[in-house]
Amino acid sequence: LRKAGKKVGFGIHPVAGRMPGQLNVLLAEAGVPYDIVYELDECNDDFAETDVSIVLGASDTVNSGALDDPNSPIAGMPVLKVWDATTTIAFKRSMGSTGYAGVQNPTFFKENTQMLLGDAKDTASALLAELRAQL
Repeated sequence: LRKAGKKVGFGIHPVAGRMPGQLNVLLAEAGVPYDIVYELDECNDDFAETDVSIVLGASDTVNSGALDDPNSPIAGMPVLKVWDATTTIAFKRSMGSTGYAGVQNPTFFKENTQMLLGDAKDTASALLAELRAQL
């Protein structure tokens, strides 16, 4: 996408992964340039001007209920506002899975969200192959 002139960024939630900083390390190991990796507070305002946000496996960290539902167990938790993008594509194994908080994620039911169900690695690889074929 970057070679095609598209702006690409990776938004990282501070508690994403099994330990703080894990996703930053994984992205660095995958060769993702550090200058396109953004912390939550660096990218949240940009989602409103984003064409497509892609969510890989996350649930609680992108749960709009944290901001919209004062009775939610995660009310007030900082989240990546991926739903503000024109389109959100979420990769999940199934619609029945919840995050560690055990609550359903309203982001996955918003009109602008498309769910891509299945193994995220397989689905992301297939999507990447299709993008490469078209670009």
